[in-house]
Amino acid sequence: MQKKKFSLTQLIFMALMAAVMCIAGPLAVPIGPVPIIYIAVGVLGTAQGTISYCLYLLLGMVGLPVFSGYAGGLGKLAGPTGGYLIGFIAMALIGGIVMEVSHRKLIPTLIGWFIGTAVDYLFGTLWFMYIMHTTFMQTMAACVFPFIIGDCIKLIAGVMLGRQLHKILVHAGFIKTAVA
Repeated sequence: MQKKKFSLTQLIFMALMAAVMCIAGPLAVPIGPVPIIYIAVGVLGTAQGTISYCLYLLLGMVGLPVFSGYAGGLGKLAGPTGGYLIGFIAMALIGGIVMEVSHRKLIPTLIGWFIGTAVDYLFGTLWFMYIMHTTFMQTMAACVFPFIIGDCIKLIAGVMLGRQLHKILVHAGFIKTAVA
């Protein structure tokens, strides 16, 4: 089995997306890395988009202030909201795989991302409950319900923007072929 090698262009795009997440993640404006993940996977594909998120996560883990509120370090991942940060990996994989299997058709792609986001909510909610010793409904009231509408808007906007950027980059020749 051959190892897949990334081209210099692919590596640059992965680093660029990770950098954008690092810039957007700590902002007080409720943007965060979430819509950037939708865009990264939409533009780069599942593997490269997920790798760019993992790079962002690693930069935060080593202490760079890239998480919300300009926080960094393992403490953020071990803290109450760490499950949501880790859950983004599953979200990116699920949303990206559905996107690729459906050949980037809009409705299946959106459904895949909604499922991926629900899985992220599950990871984060269970972790928050464990760390904070709260009930499921207390955690949902604090960590999920207030964010559902905004996250749905970010999801739709991120998917739409990711699709358009992907088309533009393929047409411009920056991405050799469309990711199926």
